[in-house]
Amino acid sequence: MRIAVFGANGPTGRHITHQALTAGHDVVAVTRRPGSVPARPGLTVALADATDPAAVDAAVDGTDAVLSALGTRFDKGKITTYSASAMAITGAMTRHGVKRLLVVSSSIADPDWRPSGAHFFNHVLDPLVNRRLGRTLHEDMRRMERAIRGTDLDWTLVRPSGLFDHPHVTDYTTAETSADGVFTARADLAASMLHELEEERYVRKAMGVVTTSVKPSIVKLIWNEGVRKK
Repeated sequence: MRIAVFGANGPTGRHITHQALTAGHDVVAVTRRPGSVPARPGLTVALADATDPAAVDAAVDGTDAVLSALGTRFDKGKITTYSASAMAITGAMTRHGVKRLLVVSSSIADPDWRPSGAHFFNHVLDPLVNRRLGRTLHEDMRRMERAIRGTDLDWTLVRPSGLFDHPHVTDYTTAETSADGVFTARADLAASMLHELEEERYVRKAMGVVTTSVKPSIVKLIWNEGVRKK
């Protein structure tokens, strides 16, 4: 399968690209910084801003599926990265007849998501970090989800919980709408997306993903994901 990966040089996109190539797929790594993606057999690098319809159109042409792991940092100002890229990507897919789309969103997009047994997270960290510091980011994720739901594509909205780095795939679980857990390793997120690409259990649905066997430091997670600048 020939897969376009948007955000290929990002922390999740690198896992997706590596795992997809290892599994024998051809990958079009779509990035604004092509020099940051090392050459490998089966890999094509496409220079594109994901919000530029013409550049996205060229990157999507000739692919069988699109996986998006685009992301940005918290910002008090309005964020449009997610929704603008969704419009460009879905438009290009429609024009080229590419149907399968998997896009990284967040468990926060589910208004009823409250992981069980996580009192401190639910009552302190979530209101402060996700609902306040990350408010504009998650508002745009919801706009992205609405735009994708309005298409005729075979989409899956992939909703991890708190993302953290781990070197390899571990034990994880998936569930419709959102999964019951606080953390998701990026390697597990990538693996779940490639598995769903093959299995198609959550077509035109949201898929929650949480890691079950390892946990990160909460302090490091907040610093790395929401505070520290690129």
